Amino acid sequence: MRIGVLTGGGDCPGLNAVIRAVVRKGVGTYGHEFVGFKDGWKGPLEGLTKPLGVQEVRGILPRGGTILGSSRTNPFKIEGGVERIKKNLAEMGVDALVAIGGEDTLGVATKLDELGVKVVGVPKTIDNDLNATDYTFGFDTAVNIAMEAIDRLHTTAESHHRTVVVEVMGRHAGWIALHSGLAGGANVILLPERPFDLEKVVDHVESRFRTNYSPIIVVAEGAVPAEGDMVTLGGELDAFGHVRLGGIGTWLAGQIEKRTGKEARAVVLGHTQRGGTPTAFDRVLATRFGLHAIDAVHEGDWGKMVGLSGTDIVRVPLVEATRELKTVPVEKYAEAEVLFG
Repeated sequence: MRIGVLTGGGDCPGLNAVIRAVVRKGVGTYGHEFVGFKDGWKGPLEGLTKPLGVQEVRGILPRGGTILGSSRTNPFKIEGGVERIKKNLAEMGVDALVAIGGEDTLGVATKLDELGVKVVGVPKTIDNDLNATDYTFGFDTAVNIAMEAIDRLHTTAESHHRTVVVEVMGRHAGWIALHSGLAGGANVILLPERPFDLEKVVDHVESRFRTNYSPIIVVAEGAVPAEGDMVTLGGELDAFGHVRLGGIGTWLAGQIEKRTGKEARAVVLGHTQRGGTPTAFDRVLATRFGLHAIDAVHEGDWGKMVGLSGTDIVRVPLVEATRELKTVPVEKYAEAEVLFG
């Protein structure tokens, strides 16, 4: 077969490990041929390709980002987009696609599968919010980057006797905030899943100061105060209907300083969480996903996504993986709350 590979949505460490595994096993074990589609769904939509053979994937295992490029292109928002993809795939002799991405990229893959395009999905997102898989690659790296930043911020906060608010990624799911906050010893963790009481946050801050330690607060970008709205950067929507988030950390630091009379600072980690080399966990998981994805393609098991169940790689229907987001359960947040203050 001639198989197309694409990476869509936000980049993350581990994408290149998947590409490498798919190509290495696809060529070496099955004798398939590959073509790389550039910049997510924009590639098959506009016929943007690059060679993708064993030579092209040498040395990419530890590299962050994606050698194929990415975008947030949504062919279902473009007139005639699906027909153009089908036409381009047919003209290039591409028999099937391996789509590597998160909620939006695999949502497109799910719809295309229903319309007859042969697709296998691989779950990628630093947010760890895809259903039907215990973990997505990229998450572990993002958590470790955030944890290291929190570790460093503890020392500067103590030196100046100030509160530091660390804003991490997480639009609708607070997995990064929860895990990095627990690992970094944060005194308060705020998630999108649970609107927060500002006065309780201030109480935790003052309690921490009373013990002669400086508070660290970790807040997901999508967290919302119980009496207020989500903080956004402008009102523009992307092709998947998402508004750009950012600013909750700065807002919260201002409120804390105003209510406590003590200095507070906000640190927005932003895209540093997406960048750089993947952790060992993410390299192994991404590689295993790639190996199992090409098995599914070879066997013609279309409309499936590979996922992690315990320590096993399994196949699940794409529609099941994208039906709803995997958010942080109440009981997991309750575990962390014991350590607040």
